[in-house]
Parts: sequence; C-alpha cells; structure tokens
Amino acid sequence: MTYHPKSDFMTVMMQRGFLADCTDYQALDEAMVAGVVPAYIGFDATAKSLHVGSLIQIMMLRWLQKTGHKPITLMGGGTTKVGDPSFRADERPLLGPDQIQANIDGIQKVFATYMDYSDAPTGAQMVNNAEWLDELNYLDFLRDIGRHFSVNRMLSFESVKSRIDREQSLSFLEFNYMILQAYDFLELNRRYGCLLQMGGSDQWGNIVNGIDLTRRVLDHQIFGLTSPLLTTSDGKKMGKSADGAVWLNADMCAPYTFWQFWRNTTDADVGRFLKLYTELPLDECERLAALEGSDINDAKIVLANEVTTLLHGADAAAAAEATSREVFEKGGVGDDLPTLEVSAADIADGISIVQLIVKSGLAKSGKDAKRLIAENGARLDDEPLTHAGLMIDAAALSSPIKLSAGKKRHALIKLAD
Repeated sequence: MTYHPKSDFMTVMMQRGFLADCTDYQALDEAMVAGVVPAYIGFDATAKSLHVGSLIQIMMLRWLQKTGHKPITLMGGGTTKVGDPSFRADERPLLGPDQIQANIDGIQKVFATYMDYSDAPTGAQMVNNAEWLDELNYLDFLRDIGRHFSVNRMLSFESVKSRIDREQSLSFLEFNYMILQAYDFLELNRRYGCLLQMGGSDQWGNIVNGIDLTRRVLDHQIFGLTSPLLTTSDGKKMGKSADGAVWLNADMCAPYTFWQFWRNTTDADVGRFLKLYTELPLDECERLAALEGSDINDAKIVLANEVTTLLHGADAAAAAEATSREVFEKGGVGDDLPTLEVSAADIADGISIVQLIVKSGLAKSGKDAKRLIAENGARLDDEPLTHAGLMIDAAALSSPIKLSAGKKRHALIKLAD
C-alpha cells in the first residue's frame, strides 16, 4: 500500500506495525485531520482479566487518545451471553449475569491504566452493549435489522466457514453473534457518534457487517480498521506462555511474571514488540532491535521495563528487574518472585516436592512435575532436584526455598506468618 497518511493516528498505525487493513484509508485519514474521531474496540467479558493477546488493541486505543481522538471501550455485557464463534473449534461456555459483571469489573481496572476516562472531548468512555441488547424485542429486531443480512454472505465469512468446513457444530445462538456485533456499531454511531471500529483481522467480517448495516439504516459513513493477528516468531499465539495465558490483572499474573514474559521474548521479535507495545521513538526501537549477541538482552530488558511500566507502574518494573538480576546473575533469591505461602498446620505431616511444584504454578499437574524432575529440569535452591518423592516439612521451610523449572521460571515457597 502506497498511501501516505496526513493524520498523526494513521501515521502511528502504519509506522509502528498496527495496521493490517482499512475500509477507506483516505476518507478515515481526512476525518481524523478534520476533528476528533470517536472509535471503539469491543471486549467480551469471558474472564476477570484480559491477557497479553488483547494488549495490541489496548495500545491502539491508547495511541488514538494520545493523537487527539476519543476511545470507546465497549464491554460485551450483552454479547458475552452469546459467545463469539470467530475461529473457535467449539462453543463458548455460557456465563450468568453476575459472573459477566464481575468480569467487567476486573477488566475495567486495566483500561484505566492505559487511558484517561474523563468528560474531555478526547476522554475515554466505557460503554456496555447490554445497554441496548438487553432491551431488544425479538420480532422488532428481526424486522428492522435481520432483513438487512444475507445468510449466504454470512456463511462465506472465514470465521463461520472454517467451523463448517471442519464439520464442527455452529449453533444458531453463535450464528447470531455477528448480527449483534454489527448492531453494536450501529448503536454506537447513533448514540455516541462513533465513526470507527477497530479490532484484530479476524474481526474484519463483523466490522464490515456493521459498516454496511449503518449505511443501510442511518445512511452514515463509518470506518473499519484491523490489526494483524500476532504470533511470535516461533509460531506461538501471542499472550500464551508455558504456564498458560499471561493475564494483565496483577492478581492473576504477578508483575514479576509479566515482566519475565517480555524479558523472554525471542531475538527476532524484539524490534516488532518494541514498536507495538512501547512508546519509545521509532529510531530507538530500531537501534535496540539491531543489537546482536548478548547485547540483545539489554533490548529485552528495555522492552520488559517499558511494557511493565505502562501496566503496573515504574516501581513494579524496577522491582522485577532487580529480582531478575538477583536470581539470574547472582544466583540469589529475589524478593519479588512469585511466592507460595503454606501454613505449618497444612504441612504438619510434610508435603511432597511434586505438590509444591504444582501449587507454585511451575507445572500444571503432578504428572508434569514428575516429568520435569525426571528430565533434570527442576531445581531446589539452584541445585538439581532428582528425587520426586522428596517431602518438605515445616523445619525445611525455616527459611524460604526457591523452586525452579528450567532456567527462566522460579517461585519462592515460605511459611505463612
């Protein structure tokens, strides 16, 4: 694509690697030059926290606000009751209203660290689509909205087609999701003047549906913009680690663990991640990405510090780096390591080292823990752990012990006060 943007936002999107596709580059760019553009990204409340896979979308909203526009974070209080079928092999479990609200409450905490929610023209706005979806009359909705959708076209969208091609069940409930998401865009435009929907490239079909519906019903021009679906250079889905999802809420993923995830970035991903997940100038991102040999580790530390500072604050980033240096460079026990506290009463008869490895999060199951030990991947206070039957009692925890899985994952075990 050879289009050269005039607006700050579109320039950032293109130069830093956020842009996969756009419905009308030039018209959107001109709208952003002309005034404040309200734009939204939808987030379904399927868990109490978003994970690192959602961070590219959050950074897009942050840049939107930093370049003079208005971010709308749309919480899917309504659509979460249905479930997005996009590129899933199965149907999402259905959640009740209390669980959905608890999840929304948890997710809101993260947004507030990246965006300024205020009454200013560019102040971020939190909206819940239950506001209009919960009030829908089914027959009216079918008549006024459903008539604008072609089932033939809906079946052609990749998110649906992939399920059908694999002969996997796609319920009518899920099939309705794309209509509801299109209706969200229509309502956001009607109620809040929203002109732009952003999302991952897997949402392209849903976004185009919303644009088409709004044109048909309101005769308004609105826009869609997607980001690439990120995988790491080794082919793994962004946001996943050896322990599962890397959550953004501190109570679900400790700042040290979050910091360590970024510190463990592969060499080939450092430059791309610096541009997407930090606000460092582009020339500095490129300088750091060009480092070679052991020097690339300095770039990884910068990446980890910058990303952790944005989410958890500078103090948490500094503490995580200090702990990492203590653990890796000096072979010590860092104060900020993930910590499992056990009571003397609970281990009066002793607790197996396998159980401690699982409880500390270093292995998902006893079987995984035993395999880790058998393959010489487990260490106790930096010494190889070779006996899966080892029992730990209160006396052994008179001072904290450090468990390690491989070279990069560690946890402290100590007695509760």
